[in-house]
Amino acid sequence: MSVLAAGLSAGLAILPAPAADVPAEAESQDEIVVTAQKRSEKASDVPLSLSVLGGENLEAARFAQADDLAARIPNLRFSATVGENTPIFALRGVSMSDFSLNQAGPVAAYYDEVYKGNFAFLGLALYDLSRVEVLRGPQGTLYGKNTTGGAINYVSARPVFASEGYLRLGAGNYNRLEAQGALNMALGPTLAARVAFTAARADGWFRNRLAGQPDLSSTREYGIRGSLLWQPSDSAELILRLSTSLQRPQNYGNYSRPRPNGVGNGAYEAYGQGSSYFREGLGIRELEANFTARRLARTWSAALTGTFKLSDSFTLISVTGWDKGSLYVPEDTDGSPRQVLEIPYTDRGTQFGQELRLAWEGDGPLSVIVGAHHHREDLFNATDLNFWTDLDVDGNGRVDVDDCTANASLFACVISNRFDQDKRSWALFGDARLKLGGGTTLRGGLRFTHDTGLQAGLTSEIRGVDGVLVATPIAPLDRRFSGNNLSGKLALDHKLDDGTLLFASYSRGYRASGFNAQAFFDPSEAGVAKPEILDAFEAGAKARLGGMVSVSLTGFWYDYRNQQFLSVNPVDATQTLVNLDRSRIYGAELELDARPLPTLSLNAGLGLLHARATRGVISGLDVRGHRLSNAPALTANAAIDWTAWEAGNARLALRADASYVSSQYFEIVNIPRLRQGGYALLGAGIDYVRGGWTVSLWGRNLTDKIYFTSRIDLSGFGFDYNHVGTPRTWGASVKRAF
Repeated sequence: MSVLAAGLSAGLAILPAPAADVPAEAESQDEIVVTAQKRSEKASDVPLSLSVLGGENLEAARFAQADDLAARIPNLRFSATVGENTPIFALRGVSMSDFSLNQAGPVAAYYDEVYKGNFAFLGLALYDLSRVEVLRGPQGTLYGKNTTGGAINYVSARPVFASEGYLRLGAGNYNRLEAQGALNMALGPTLAARVAFTAARADGWFRNRLAGQPDLSSTREYGIRGSLLWQPSDSAELILRLSTSLQRPQNYGNYSRPRPNGVGNGAYEAYGQGSSYFREGLGIRELEANFTARRLARTWSAALTGTFKLSDSFTLISVTGWDKGSLYVPEDTDGSPRQVLEIPYTDRGTQFGQELRLAWEGDGPLSVIVGAHHHREDLFNATDLNFWTDLDVDGNGRVDVDDCTANASLFACVISNRFDQDKRSWALFGDARLKLGGGTTLRGGLRFTHDTGLQAGLTSEIRGVDGVLVATPIAPLDRRFSGNNLSGKLALDHKLDDGTLLFASYSRGYRASGFNAQAFFDPSEAGVAKPEILDAFEAGAKARLGGMVSVSLTGFWYDYRNQQFLSVNPVDATQTLVNLDRSRIYGAELELDARPLPTLSLNAGLGLLHARATRGVISGLDVRGHRLSNAPALTANAAIDWTAWEAGNARLALRADASYVSSQYFEIVNIPRLRQGGYALLGAGIDYVRGGWTVSLWGRNLTDKIYFTSRIDLSGFGFDYNHVGTPRTWGASVKRAF
């Protein structure tokens, strides 16, 4: 849901393999090997707050979308204002408060080290993965811009020199059918290939009670990824990955809760055109939507990762990525048979990125990474706001341009904007690690970034429902920005004799300037927001207790400046992209992994968070002391895996998981009626494994809890806009590994 509408309503290891790719056998070790700091190292040796989910756990727990991931990571949340498959992540209360499709959020997503900044490039990721790494806190040195909140690394399974694979077929409620699989082949002594795919379809779970219209929030998707590994020598390796995905379901539904005057806010009564809409007799997961076009998300990507061992001490790493994507989101915002507010969004573009890193690790205590990075992104963005387009204002029996011009309230009008957006980024960075002796290590790094941006040909037009031009509030204009940033990190860690790791750090994160995509009524709206800056202090410990329990505890304190917000002028409803002066965030995470028995494993997480604005005005309101959006004070999760029976090559495994989120807001005004109360989600599964076969039963949100993933005040249109979380889903699958 457009914020415009809301406004109108009120270091790398020296290895022959690339840093982002760890051999599959590492996943079976007691601790997963990660590359969060561009070095291959055990997760327990990484001196920062890091959560890792291995590929087997991801598959067993049936991770399919953003809310599955957020349910297992402390202090990670998401909002689904433009759909669950285009999530806006929040990490430790650092989130994007502008839901425009041209923006890049402060929690960066990386697929096999390739940055995916825009929604159009995300596609399907959660299949055939080696692991997912979630790095909390600013990553301004090794990752760069747009990581003020942190980074999420999706690492796909890499080809190996073996002939193996798997195929899984499944079915579930809402007539769900799904298939996933992978085939790995050794094509020779130096060449290996892997092809993986996923496909699913399901009926919509958001019931549409309007006759002749389909249910919404359905599933129609597939993704294919091909990987080719070439190792011509012991000192060189190249991995080429090609992938594509398509999602074409019925678009998401939403719960548009009427305000006192109903959906339409009394406009139909005022013009003698019937009554507003009050959703009588409908449940929260039901609607009567008349705009039910299919959503489209199409991606193409190519990535080439090369690792070249130049000597015993030097390794060169090259990561090249290209993406093309398109996203069309046809939203029936009012969710009613009336045409009060309907918004089709369009976003499409291409991006190219190139990074070169040189890693040096000699016989002494010092290791160094230096590198250069270039990224370019070219987008086209369009938004159409359809206001009361079934309202016959002049009462002549038809709706046309005369109805749009016959009133001053934009009834029966379509307001559209279009623009091209081009961004370029260049960076130089260095990261060093110095072992001081006695188990103490000093770490530090700096990154210099130069960013430029152009919003070209921004045009806004007002037309009648019949397409006749009424006005051009914004004639074609251009906006630009150019700036430099220096970010970095200084850290100290110490390993005790028993293996306990103590660490403390200061780091700075940086999110680049942004253009306002919601400029419709006046050229003054077409502004540029300043970059966000976040200074973070973090300290923690990682320990292994008794050989059976691993514990990670981290505390943090943030000074957050210039967070980007859309601010609505309460007098004329124009809006600009501005910066919230300052916020203060602090909290902690506790993560625990235990294996008290060979057949039993437990893991749990707890996140505590205090996130408040300390200075700033948004939409004419002093928001000092207000809670930041998507920042619940408490998140908690737990999971248990138990092999209940085992005989020969057969076993029966039981799984259960739970997550809890305390109350939160999805906007900084903190409107009491839009507060999301605390809630818990439960899941479970059973696996019977015999030889290469696995038969599974699974269930998610077993109590069928109703909760919201986004809420916006649209009282100007007569309703509150709510995204509803996924209901109870269950199913069964059969997997054959070979």
